[in-house]
Amino acid sequence: MCLRQLLQSSQLQRAWRAAFLKHVQGRHPGAWRWTHSGGGPYRAVIFDMGGVLLPSPGRVAAEWEVQNHIPSGTIVKALISGGENGPWMKFMRAEITTEDFLQEFGRLCSEISKTSVPVDSFFSLLTSERVAKQFPVMTEAITQIRAKGLQTAVLSNNFYLPNGKSFLPLDRKQFDVVVESCLEGVCKPDPRMYKLCLERLGRQPSESIFLDDLGPNLKAAAGLGIHTIKVDDPETAVKELETLLGFPLRMAVPNTRPVRKTMEIPKDALEKYLKDLLGIQPTGPLELLQFDHGQSNPTYYVKLANHQLVLRKKPPGTLLPSAHAVEREFRIMKALGNAGVPVPKVLDLCEDSSVVGTPFYLMEYCPGRIYKDPSLPGLEPSQRRAIYTAMNRVLCKIHSVDLKAAGLEDYGKHGDYLARQVQTWIKQYRASETSTIPAMERLIEWLPLHLPRQQRTTVVHGDFRLDNLLFHPETAEVLAVLDWELSTLGDPLADVAYNCLAHYLPSGFPIQPGLSDCDLTELGIPTAEDYFRMYCLHMGIPPIENWNFYMAFSFFRIAAILQGVYKRSLTGQASSATAKQTGKLTEFMSNLAWDFAIKEGFQIFKEMPATKPLMRSHHTWSLLRTPGTRSYVTSTDSSPAHASKGALIFSPEGLPHRVRELYQKLKEFMERHVYPAEPELQRHQVSAERWTPSPLVEDLKEKAKAEGLWNLFLPLETDPEKKYGAGLTNMEYAHLCEVMGTSLYAPEIFNCSAPDTGNMELLVRYGTEEQKARWLIPLLEGKARSCFAMTEPQVASSDATNIESSIREEDGFYVINGHKWWITGGHGEVLFEQVRVPKENIILGPGRGFEIAQGRLGPGRIHHCMRLIGCSERALALMKARVKSRVAFGKPLVEQGTVLADIALSRVEIEQARLLVLKAAHVMDVVGNKAAALDIAMIKMVAPSMASRVIDRAIQAFGAAGLSSNYPLAQFFAGARALRFADGPDEVHRAAVAKMELKHHS
Repeated sequence: MCLRQLLQSSQLQRAWRAAFLKHVQGRHPGAWRWTHSGGGPYRAVIFDMGGVLLPSPGRVAAEWEVQNHIPSGTIVKALISGGENGPWMKFMRAEITTEDFLQEFGRLCSEISKTSVPVDSFFSLLTSERVAKQFPVMTEAITQIRAKGLQTAVLSNNFYLPNGKSFLPLDRKQFDVVVESCLEGVCKPDPRMYKLCLERLGRQPSESIFLDDLGPNLKAAAGLGIHTIKVDDPETAVKELETLLGFPLRMAVPNTRPVRKTMEIPKDALEKYLKDLLGIQPTGPLELLQFDHGQSNPTYYVKLANHQLVLRKKPPGTLLPSAHAVEREFRIMKALGNAGVPVPKVLDLCEDSSVVGTPFYLMEYCPGRIYKDPSLPGLEPSQRRAIYTAMNRVLCKIHSVDLKAAGLEDYGKHGDYLARQVQTWIKQYRASETSTIPAMERLIEWLPLHLPRQQRTTVVHGDFRLDNLLFHPETAEVLAVLDWELSTLGDPLADVAYNCLAHYLPSGFPIQPGLSDCDLTELGIPTAEDYFRMYCLHMGIPPIENWNFYMAFSFFRIAAILQGVYKRSLTGQASSATAKQTGKLTEFMSNLAWDFAIKEGFQIFKEMPATKPLMRSHHTWSLLRTPGTRSYVTSTDSSPAHASKGALIFSPEGLPHRVRELYQKLKEFMERHVYPAEPELQRHQVSAERWTPSPLVEDLKEKAKAEGLWNLFLPLETDPEKKYGAGLTNMEYAHLCEVMGTSLYAPEIFNCSAPDTGNMELLVRYGTEEQKARWLIPLLEGKARSCFAMTEPQVASSDATNIESSIREEDGFYVINGHKWWITGGHGEVLFEQVRVPKENIILGPGRGFEIAQGRLGPGRIHHCMRLIGCSERALALMKARVKSRVAFGKPLVEQGTVLADIALSRVEIEQARLLVLKAAHVMDVVGNKAAALDIAMIKMVAPSMASRVIDRAIQAFGAAGLSSNYPLAQFFAGARALRFADGPDEVHRAAVAKMELKHHS
């Protein structure tokens, strides 16, 4: 052992510290008490892990059981089952492997709950980064304890992970001693665990405090003479610990720290200035702390007498032109405060640099809560949703300020905001450039060429993100919007895009944690797309085009800002201790920006030659057909008629305004009502009441009607007067039908399910007025269901000539006899025995069945394919979320090559199928159902097989859970597989395509 290692060894440090303390205590007993323990006899604090530093397994289990429809208490009962010899205790003593534990634990859970329990899913959640995050209040307490010279230890019942490492997701540097059950072979409440810890700390039991959430563990510690604290709530436990130790464990002002050396300001001059400003003669000294938050203008907490203020100043040194304009911050906050936007109350602007070295302004200190982590750890999904909704609404409030009434008409230039911003940030980047970054060079050339044409002008914050908002400590109310340095007048959508940056950054991103590797659905946080739609809904505006441009610009701008921070860090001007880390991050951000630029470039193709100005959305394309050729060109006709009949719209953003509004309303309805109802609807589906309509479905039907999301399927050509439906073209409906396909229950809720859609269309086209009154109207109103009975158990029903059922005339009736199964609407087995149907019930007349069948199998024939795209998209989304949260063979599934290949293949196949489906719908709209026969046959051949493959890959990623009722994948797969013969066997469609192809070439 070298000298340095010897000096650093824990044994020598303990011995040296004990000798030193003994020496000091002997000479100055009172001084030792004050300097060491803050007033108490304790010298060490020992923490349990689960339930004290991290969420307890029981708490994690309770949430997981609700989400997975497992009987409450199942996991906890299994955890304590068997006592010392149960699988959980053996696992924590490392007496059994992870595989053996999960097998035994799964058996126990299944016995307790009387149902299959996916324990591997629970174990993955328990060990995931999202759950295994230390409580901030405990982190702060440990910091304060160590700052006072006390020792800390963690005493953990833990286990080995499959990768061979012990599960201890804590920063070990926080503790002088770490005792792990799986390493020692003993678990709490075994007294040996506590004795090991005390021995390694070099402490007596009476000198120690132990925090745990479980009674038996506390009892064992108390039996040895250790003082104990029962932890039911971390905040309450820290308060009790403060009382015992005799000193505070939390900063009085959150998010502050002592002022950094390079950011110190003259306190005497500031105190004199404040006395004059406030008209006071304080008795105590001025208190000054620095906020540890932010990268730009240094911000300080100031307390003088009973006044709590915040001072925000320009950084010292030579600054970039127009940067760090605290004067503008002061003006905008004063104006917005008067306009009802939640901002801190500003008091004074001081432009005299002689006071603190640079201009500054003062505002009242507003206590509240700042969420630095966008995943909002520790909150419930509903609370997270409320936080994001509140953030969205306050952004809308900023963008709705009346500029004239607020006196802000001259706060910035009107028009060409993005063009000016692009040039501004190019200049800022060039001024702070330290090396050549290829992506930044490409963006500097690309951005000015792809500016959106239409831009509104409002107040824009310029740096609007979650951690610049101050929330009420107990509710989702925004108390204040902070950091207005970059505010001006401009395009509000730049704020919205910037607000979504975190969605594309990883959770471990060093400057600002992100969400890209989080399961947003499970967290209750809206996706970037959902957040943007929420904004449009609150503002009452249609969704925009060029979204990828706005994202590319936002990442470019943040890259330029980071480069400026990095440049200032080299000269000691940056306000954040992490500023020097930003050097490498500029390139990372610029690469993200370029990714969005590529996406936008694929959509716009602005460099394509055109004889006329491009008037239509870049999402819209026109299909021109000439013998032997197929070509796609950009449409220049913006009329509604052309949009419905002459354009292939391959993205929802390109839909006509009315249809786009329907699409957004449908998406919102799915999020608010359909997806949350799925567990209850699934339970009804397997219950004894499954043959009766679900009351929940009936309730949702009424809600859908009230919102105008009803009978969307009827094609415009069938219902040109929009008497019965929404008047959509087949292609327009395809986009909406895909959304409905993401849930097994959605089509019925919107009265768009098979076979009702085809049967209603049949009645609209061919039914008499009497027939329409008797059957069509109830179907249209959702008060009746219909069926299609073809398949028979005794014959190969794909060949209609095999069908054995009979129908004969008799005294004004048709008498039906036959045996059917797999009839739509219930999939029951039905015997028709002497069923008498009045002759007047026949549609169109005898001998015209084939004519009707061909008409009925028009739009109705492709609705299945449209829905299959939706269920495939959801299957892929579930798969991506799953593989991000699971670990196998020592690394996350998402890093396994085969999984990556499956994801890529699924994305490609979905996109191919979607384009083919949209093209078929478009051809049906333009040239009719008969002429579209080839396209219809192709998609019926392609879509079900594609969906089966995509869903199968998702099931494979889920393992056994994919076959369970906890996820929709098994039902998705069964439905997709069934359509490969229910809607006509694959072989028939392949034969039809081949025959038409041969005929075409001949």
